[in-house]
Order: sequence, then C-alpha cells, then structure tokens
Amino acid sequence: MDRRTFLKGASAVALATPVGLHSCLQKQRVPIIDTHQHLWDLSKFPLSWVSPPLDKSYLMSDYRLAIKGTEIEKAIYMEVAVPKELRKEEAKWALDLCKDENNPTVGAVICADPTEHGFESYIKTLAENSFLKGIRYFFSSEEEMLQPQVINNIGILGKLGLSFDLHVSAERLKTGASLVDKCPNTQFILNHCGGPAPIDFQEGKMDFPQKPEHDQWITEMKNMGKRDNIVCKISGIVNKLPEALDAVSGLSPIVNHCFEVFSSDRVIFASDWPVCLRRMSLLNWVDALKEIVSDYSQTEQKQLFHDNAFNLYKLKAE
Repeated sequence: MDRRTFLKGASAVALATPVGLHSCLQKQRVPIIDTHQHLWDLSKFPLSWVSPPLDKSYLMSDYRLAIKGTEIEKAIYMEVAVPKELRKEEAKWALDLCKDENNPTVGAVICADPTEHGFESYIKTLAENSFLKGIRYFFSSEEEMLQPQVINNIGILGKLGLSFDLHVSAERLKTGASLVDKCPNTQFILNHCGGPAPIDFQEGKMDFPQKPEHDQWITEMKNMGKRDNIVCKISGIVNKLPEALDAVSGLSPIVNHCFEVFSSDRVIFASDWPVCLRRMSLLNWVDALKEIVSDYSQTEQKQLFHDNAFNLYKLKAE
C-alpha cells in the first residue's frame, strides 16, 4: 500500500470523528506562515484582472480579520500584477508595509521583468532592503522563459539571496523545469501546485465529458520534484474547486501528490487570499488543509505550515 492510499483511508476515518480530530489539532498547535498574501488598494493600483467578488480594495485591516482563528502569525506579500508603470510604486508600498512591526507581513515578493536589460541594477538597489524576499513575473510564452537574458537575470537573484516565484500551468511545467536547471544557484518557488484542476481527480464521481486531464500534471510534477532548488506552494487550488466537491476530498489528491514528489521539506503553505474567497474563506481553507494532512507526522505538518517558509525566507525568531 503506497502512502497516498494509506492517507486516503486514514482521512476517511478522521472524517468520521471530526470532534476528536479538532481536539487533536488544538493540542498540537502549529503556528502558520502565509507565503502568498495579496493586498491591494484600488485607489492606488487599478487592477484589470479583478472581478466580483474581488473588485474592491483588500487592505491590511481586512487581512487581520481574515486570519482570525487560523493561527497565521506571519505573511509574505505577493505582487498583484499591477500595470507595468506602477510596479516600482507597488514595490515601495509593499516593502513599507513590512516596516510596521504591528503588521503580520514580514517580507515581500515583487514584480520585475527579467527580460529587461535594466533588471540587474533595479534589483540590486531593491535588494538593499532586507524585507525583499523574491521576484515574480508572468512569462508570455515558453520561449521567453528560456531567453539568455532571462536565465542570466534569474541567476543574479541567486547571487543576491533572492528567490523566483515560477507561475506556470501544467502545460509549461516541463519548460519551467528547464529554467530551474539553467539557474541551479537560484531558489525557485512553484506557485499554486503547478496549476492542476481539482475536478480532474474525480473521475467516476461526477459527470465527465472526457477523460480527466491530469496525466501531464502528475508526470511533470514528478519531474519537477527531482530538483533540489525548487519548493512547491500548496495554494491556488481552492478557487478552482467545483461547488459540488467538498474541500477535503476535492483537494487531497493534489496535496498528497505534491508531498510525494517534493517531500515534506519542500512544500509551503500559501493562502492566496483574497483570491481564495472565490470559493471559501481563508479560515476554511486552512481548516481543510489541516484535515488533509492530519495523518502526516507533527514534524511534516510543522514543515508545511511554518518551518520550511521560516528557513526559506530567512525570517527572524521573535
């Protein structure tokens, strides 16, 4: 019996005793670091991609309310795809948030374009701020990902002790792995479990017009997980969850596969708040993930929710 099969059966038992499970989790409190916190002020940063229910500002005060009851103690700000001309302003805004010790935000990942020749000087200047933790950029094509300029600039991040958040779909995981290989001294962070859809893992349980399209994701994630310089964010799958599926059964296959191919020391929790609100609250997402991993060891749970992120972002103990 493989680990996934065992955990699936164990989860079924756990679901039958929710009160006991809740009591166990309360006794084994795990502080949480949220590695993918979005905040935006639409009066400062108009965002073309937001749509209901996200078409309003989400500020630090809103985040503080959202994390009540979650045990989230620290967060890493994640850039929000502002217009290109506002990227520098967003970076300053995000880094300033980190200066306030009353905020849970203790680091920021900003957007910068590694295809541009001015990337190195811009990042070197920003890197003087210890709150800068990394860069994220959405590539327009697979060809762009492997341009010499891109490889050189992402390599520079490694020299500066900064990470690169790799945001790709399942179809681009193979090319993403090539980029990771070409920048061996840079720490990569795979966003949103590499882009799978929960519905693709429910064959036989719902009406499917065709065979689920998860084979490529399963294969390419196994390949990606072989690389030591990339970790996987357990995130971005909640908002893809169909209403007909409950979070635990719908997301377990994805979470367990990520654990299997990356191992417990290379997975990190990320809320993707407020984007997760398209499907559920941050508290419900945290609770669902706790239930999914409840049969993992206490050490593995701490790695997922706290320890890996603490070490990855070089955070300071209080």
